[in-house]
Amino acid sequence: MRSAAVFCLAACFIAAGCGGSSSAQEEPDASTLEALWRAPGEDVAVVPGAADFRPGDVRFPFLVIDGQGRVVTRPTARIWLARGLKSTPFARTTAASESIGVGKSEPGEPAHIFVAHLKLPEAGTYWLLAEPVGGRQIQAVGTVVVKPRTTAPDVGAKAIASATPTLDDATLEQLTTSNMPDRELYTRSVAAALAAKEPFVLAFATPKYCTSRTCGPVVDVLSAVRRTHEGDGIRFIHTEIYEDNDPSKGENRWVKEWKLPSEPWVFLVGSDGKITTRFEGTVSVAELEAAVQKLK
Repeated sequence: MRSAAVFCLAACFIAAGCGGSSSAQEEPDASTLEALWRAPGEDVAVVPGAADFRPGDVRFPFLVIDGQGRVVTRPTARIWLARGLKSTPFARTTAASESIGVGKSEPGEPAHIFVAHLKLPEAGTYWLLAEPVGGRQIQAVGTVVVKPRTTAPDVGAKAIASATPTLDDATLEQLTTSNMPDRELYTRSVAAALAAKEPFVLAFATPKYCTSRTCGPVVDVLSAVRRTHEGDGIRFIHTEIYEDNDPSKGENRWVKEWKLPSEPWVFLVGSDGKITTRFEGTVSVAELEAAVQKLK
């Protein structure tokens, strides 16, 4: 499955070089987005962590990676939005840094990701400039493509009653590629939770065969949040991505039933069977905890 991270801009944007006479911070009213991007500092492309958007409130996770392949991590990043690289920005906001996974990250993998919440009123292509705050100057540019409707089930839609596998169907080792599996994530299928009118959190992810730089720890995040809600009546369910956990066999039937265009995904479903929140790509413990609190 293609990760959302493959949708980063072509290297030709980066190769165009850098220049300009003042920093983006000094020129918040620059005439075009390109003028901000050409400010002193390194010019790179945004590496997005999600791509399935529809008009409205858009959660946009992304990485900023410098020319040496290093992830740029700062507490916040300034964000400008425009309808074209040569257009005047119509909105400005701030992206916050969110932790990836639980505890220390794997060597060479990012520990944080920026998350911006954007209000994009209609379908189309929007251009985004991100400037991490503090440290050496770097500007990243990218596009956010908003479709009339999402591919994966959207907020407000009925959850699909998939008979996801449980410990009644297979061994724990067959159900997950996690190195530290959590048995509680495999005690209830999605169909059974819906039939019992139980609120639940469902993660589609493959810890071992994750295809982006940020998706591996999603199941660890699911387990961490689950442990804080034991006894609350909320189910937590994990389903792998590939048939027989073998990427060469393609996506399994549950991923196809949910029409997932990327991985990982996390869905929160209320007792009425409707999706209340969804996360494409990595999600932090803090983000998932806040969403679960609203599910209770």
